Amino acid sequence: MAAIDWTKIYKKYKGLWIALDEKERKIVAFDKDAKKAYQKARKKGIEVPILFRVPSEIIPYVGNPFGI
Repeated sequence: MAAIDWTKIYKKYKGLWIALDEKERKIVAFDKDAKKAYQKARKKGIEVPILFRVPSEIIPYVGNPFGI
C-alpha cells in the first residue's frame, strides 16, 4: 500500500475533523465538529467512517518516550 501524503490534507483541513472511508484512502466528509463529520459520512453510505482531527499546527516533538 502506498503512503498517503498528509501535507496536502493538513493544508486544506487543518483544525477540522475529517472522516475517511473504511480503507483510509478517501476523505468523505469534514467539519469543525466530530459528530457532524461522522453524520455526513454516514449519509454518504460509509458504514464505519474513520475520524481524525487534523492538527491546527504542527509542533515538533523532541523527548524520550521511555523516561530514561
